[in-house]
Amino acid sequence: MNQGKLVFAQIMVHLPLTTFKRCVSRYGVEPKVKHFSCLDQHLCMAFAQLAWRESLRDIEACLQTHRTKLYHLGIRGNVARNTLANATQRAIGASTATSPNA
Repeated sequence: MNQGKLVFAQIMVHLPLTTFKRCVSRYGVEPKVKHFSCLDQHLCMAFAQLAWRESLRDIEACLQTHRTKLYHLGIRGNVARNTLANATQRAIGASTATSPNA
């Protein structure tokens, strides 16, 4: 029986949340979000990278199999393909809108 944190949660402890929140506020994306935060989106994408997931459908299927553990992974929002697609599009739009080359 698992007595401690999940391995993913232990890895994500090394993410400095103050720096992450500063970057999110710099691009001004978070106020537009209702239920799926930028941190949720980042954690989903980090999980997908570590688990070698290749598509949104694959990410959603993998995360849905761990539905009871999502809170312990740090993901507070509801994970769906449409939610992930919208969050990724929002993040791409925010980063290209403020880049000097845009």
